[in-house]
Amino acid sequence: MPRIGSFDFAAQLWLYPGEGGWHFVSLPDDVSADIADSLAGIRRGFGSVRVDATVGATSWRTSIFPDPRSRAYVLPVKRAVRTAEHLDADNEIRVHLEILDP
Repeated sequence: MPRIGSFDFAAQLWLYPGEGGWHFVSLPDDVSADIADSLAGIRRGFGSVRVDATVGATSWRTSIFPDPRSRAYVLPVKRAVRTAEHLDADNEIRVHLEILDP
């Protein structure tokens, strides 16, 4: 699958308040802006963007989503990744993202 860009950053893992226990990483403002600029005019459901994500030695395919409150994209970090990489909420993690062609 063609890739349109890659990004490396560090960010804090956080737990969404409420039922379900979803964990996310908010992409830095500059990374979010670069992604939004590169995909201007391209819309998928909920503004999602397909990505290949890597944290530590674990890689997975998922989507990032715009968060209207923070105006940044958020990356869901599934339980299998958190378990494999021994991650908990409030840990700072290094992320490598490959943005996939929409």
